[in-house]
Parts: sequence; C-alpha cells; structure tokens
Amino acid sequence: MASAASLLCVLLPITVAAPAHAADGAACTSVAAAPDAEQARLADARTTALVERGGFGDFVRRFPAALCTVRGPAEAGRLLDGWGEALWQSAVRRAQGQRPAGDLPAGDDRPLYWARLAMTAQLARWDPGFAIDGAALRSRFEDASRGLTGNAFRPAPGVRRVFISGFDPFGLDAELRRANPSGSAALQLSGRRITLADGSPAEVRAVVLPVRYADFDAGIVERAFAPKLAGGPAPADVITTVSQGYPGIFTLEAWAGRARSADPYPDNTGALSGGTREHPVDAPGLGPGAEFIRTTLPAEAVTGAVQAPYPVLLNTEVTEIPEGGTTPVDRTDGPTPGSRAVEGGGGGYLSNEVAYRSNRLRGELAPTLPGGHLHTPVLTGLPADPQLLTGPEFERNERAITSEVRSVLEHAAAPTAR
Repeated sequence: MASAASLLCVLLPITVAAPAHAADGAACTSVAAAPDAEQARLADARTTALVERGGFGDFVRRFPAALCTVRGPAEAGRLLDGWGEALWQSAVRRAQGQRPAGDLPAGDDRPLYWARLAMTAQLARWDPGFAIDGAALRSRFEDASRGLTGNAFRPAPGVRRVFISGFDPFGLDAELRRANPSGSAALQLSGRRITLADGSPAEVRAVVLPVRYADFDAGIVERAFAPKLAGGPAPADVITTVSQGYPGIFTLEAWAGRARSADPYPDNTGALSGGTREHPVDAPGLGPGAEFIRTTLPAEAVTGAVQAPYPVLLNTEVTEIPEGGTTPVDRTDGPTPGSRAVEGGGGGYLSNEVAYRSNRLRGELAPTLPGGHLHTPVLTGLPADPQLLTGPEFERNERAITSEVRSVLEHAAAPTAR
C-alpha cells in the first residue's frame, strides 16, 4: 500500500525539495490567522477523523514543514502547485481503487474536502519571512487540488473526450457529515476510459468546484472549462456540469438561468449572493449572454435509456420575470421571449450558475459542442448517531448514484445520440 508520503515523493517536483538548512526553522514562523467560516468547522473532531480515515492525514501533517522549506515567492508557487496536484491525484487514485487507504469507502469525497480545507488553514498561518500574496497562493493550491491543472486529455485517435465538474459537500452547518455524490463521481471518473452506449471509447476528465460565491466571482468556472473548449491538441467533445439536486431522481436541466436568486441560503463560507426570487441579480464577472441557455445534451437518448435505480427526467421548469413585468412567474415549459431570468431548472444557486457559466463559455468558444447540467439525487442514509461517519445505507446510495452518473454520461456522450 502506497502511503501519502511516498506518493508525494513521486508527484512533487524536485524543485520544491527541502533545502539542507530547512530543519532549523529559522526562516519560517506561524502567525495567528482567524479561520474563515468554512475553516472554522475544522474545530469539530469529526473533520479530522474523516481526513485520517480517508488516508490523507500525512498531507495535513507534512504540509507545514514543506512550507518551511520555501526560500522565495516563485518557489512558494511551485510548491503549492505540486502539493495541490499531489492531493488531487491521490484522491483520484483512492477513489478508483488504485491507492487503498483508510477504512472509509474508496469513493467517499469528504476526506479530500476536509484535507484541502485543513491545508488552506495552515497556509493562512504561514509566515515565511518574505513578502507573499497569500490569496494568490491559496488560489493556486485550490486550483491544483481540484483538478484544474495537470489534468489534460491524452490525445488518442477515435477516443471521445468528456469533461465534467462536480462540487464540494455543502449545507454543513445542518449536517457536518454530508458528502456530495457529484464530487465523488468526478473523482471516480477523472482520467478513466469508459465505453459509450454505441461501443465507442471515451476518456473522462473532471474537476471538483467549491461551493463559494467568491470563487465563482473570481472566474474558477471559466478557468476550469476554457482550456477544454479553446482548441489545442485535445479539446473536449462533450461537457457536463454535475451537482446534487432533488430527492430520489436525476434531472437533466433543460435551461440554465443567468441570475442568482437563492438568498437567504448561504454558501459554504456563510456568504449570500445578494439575489432573491423577487430581486434576482447577475453574477459578477459574467460575459455577455442570454438570460437563459438551453442544454444541447441529447436528453431523449438519456431519459429513454437510463431509468434505474433512479429515474432520469428532463426538467423544463424555470422561473422568470416576464417582459414588462415585475413579479416572478414559475413556468413548466421554459422561458418566454424577453423575460428576465430568476431561476433555471437548477434554481438560483451555484449549481445553476456553473451550468450557465460553462455553457455561456461553450457558446462563445465551441458553439457546436454538446453541453448541459445533470442533477443527482440527494445522498441520504447517514446513521442517526452523529458520531458515526458512514454506514451501509449511505455507502450503498453513494455507489448507486455515482454508478448512474457514469451510465448517463455513457449515453449523453455517445456520438450516435446526436
């Protein structure tokens, strides 16, 4: 069994190896840094247990010492890139059964989330003795540990390229133990070859995005998707954003809306969007685009073929303010001309926004490419005892959902489904 420490030796670049004088610690101190609302949840001992039982404890324990080896800003950037990519690759390998570690199920996405968060808290306390841009370094680490770097398709004739995104766990103030099957599916599929419904091969690449408005404002969706849409030797053939949605069903969302309107529901840091049903707002940083964008995924091929263990439905509902009106109207048949978006099929939260941002970019960079959004069922089955981190029902449900995500992709990405 490969340990996290040995994996680091393989994946981290030689340029960030510890210098001979690093052990004295003279150039590295720790400063007081108040945790943000997301990091503050690390005070709950169950988060440490999730990291340890997922086999990521070595990352958290070794990271501060690695930071203390850094001798300048450029080296700091390389180190954060290296550790982020190592954490991501370790999580992918574990999810796919290539790196067994800990006693949690291989597909559990929670150890990666809590390990990354613990490492960002350590990064915030790092005082290297020279000037750094802490926000920029955290962004580099976040991108690398979420699959945004070092995660290109392998050019291969005849192999279709499928790019997907999932999300971190969210709603953690109500239930700290929550997982997100979209993130789990991303980890289980990234880098894998799958066979599509028509028998043709495909390679999947994936990222896991944060549930934070500020990261979306700063362009993380565009950073994730633009390289897969802007040409190059191996661009995507299909894109699909994935998030957790409704109890007991999968939904392909027919429409993504431009607006944020989910308040008072917060993101993982407790931040609000500033938009409500009555007063929707555009997300900062959006380029020009329609109020609603329609999916170009082959909905009939998917819903006609994948219905078990969960039904897969095409959701055509939206909420709009009709042209000339001021009051939101719920519609089951899509938007009307000239209306103002309030909610897409995925609501007015970040799951709708990732669909809108990625497909707006798709329309700009690769307009003939199929793209859309898939909502998974809500992952249920946690034990009633809050100290139990997993249980048979929870694990069965996670396996069933992520397996069906793969089935949906096998039909949605098949070239004969067009």
